[in-house]
Amino acid sequence: MKNLKKKLLKLVKIFVIIFVCLAAFFVYIFIEPYWINEKTTTISDSDVPQNFEDKKIVFISDIHHGPYFERERVADLVRKVNDLEPDIIILGGDYVSGDVGYIGPCFEELSRFKADMGIFGVTGNHDEWTDYNLTVKCMENAGITVLSNRAEWLEIGEDKIKIAGVDWSTDWYFNSEPYVDPLVKDAEENDFVILVSHTPDLAEELTTDKVDLVLSGHTHGGQITFFGLWAPYVPSYYGQKYRTGIVKTDKTMALVSNGVGNTFLPIRFFARPQINIIILDHP
Repeated sequence: MKNLKKKLLKLVKIFVIIFVCLAAFFVYIFIEPYWINEKTTTISDSDVPQNFEDKKIVFISDIHHGPYFERERVADLVRKVNDLEPDIIILGGDYVSGDVGYIGPCFEELSRFKADMGIFGVTGNHDEWTDYNLTVKCMENAGITVLSNRAEWLEIGEDKIKIAGVDWSTDWYFNSEPYVDPLVKDAEENDFVILVSHTPDLAEELTTDKVDLVLSGHTHGGQITFFGLWAPYVPSYYGQKYRTGIVKTDKTMALVSNGVGNTFLPIRFFARPQINIIILDHP
């Protein structure tokens, strides 16, 4: 009888531990989406001009304004970014999720971004699926320079850098040359060039070596991961390689953001939402 009681007590303890762990897991996955990480990365590159030394770029992707990322959270995001006093703001696409009615309110909030050297953005797959033309119109009305397969030079004195961007598309997969090369054809080998692409896969497909840094989102860092080490699903042809963080290829370097919003469900696990702060450095 005593042995039976001990076994039952042991089973109860195991059950309680499992229950507590599961309860903690299910509570945490709904908390993490609100726990934004301001992640700073210094990009040291000899192509960075002296006058751009220590310039601050804030990169935001995958806002997904909608039922799981309410307007007040968009407004709070804008306040957080402005408090960082960025020189340049770059937006990586996927501004809304699911309903065209979210587009206008989203960009009413984003119009409050402040950056002395400009605000730039590309579109993502959700923007294509919702209403591409309205998204672009609202971006322009919000004071955002739309990098729709185009590029801009930014100048300080005699120094300059180029920011280029491509629309969301699967057309350039395995053949990026017609899309990217015209954007950088006037750049010299020693010019610093940033390419903004919603999906990081473009970094793998580049045929030019003029791009110094690719900024992307799309993957959400896997959104649900095994303690940040692996994700069961990453929306990339290259799987885990472009899940999150800095990725180097033989042509360039990519910074893949976890983004700030969510899709499908308002949950994350060891893939905290990110505001990416990029500091330019001339070594």
